Amino acid sequence: MSDPYVGLVAHVLLCLALGGGLIAVSSVIRHRAVSSRRAKHDTYECGETPFGPAWREGPVGFYLIALIFILFDAEAAFLFPWVLALRSSGAIAFWGMVVFVAVLFVGWIYALRKGDLDWSR
Repeated sequence: MSDPYVGLVAHVLLCLALGGGLIAVSSVIRHRAVSSRRAKHDTYECGETPFGPAWREGPVGFYLIALIFILFDAEAAFLFPWVLALRSSGAIAFWGMVVFVAVLFVGWIYALRKGDLDWSR
């Protein structure tokens, strides 16, 4: 008789060994910057002189547009397999997807009315 968790334990041990091994190998073969060369420790090594601080605040509108993009990207990810399986799924799958698209459409209308899709604000 075989224990049903032998494969799972072997997989977890292999993943942990691989992760630990990669970290160990990278610490051994990493590039060590010479302490006398100050330029090696700078953020930019392309020859351009950096201007301003490295951490700047970005516009909030970018993040709002990115969240709305993720919303519709998820919709597209669910729509393509649904279309392929629609014939064999029946009316329940059709109406389930209609509700899903309607909820996403309501979210889009909400974002549009709130003004989150306007870059100029």
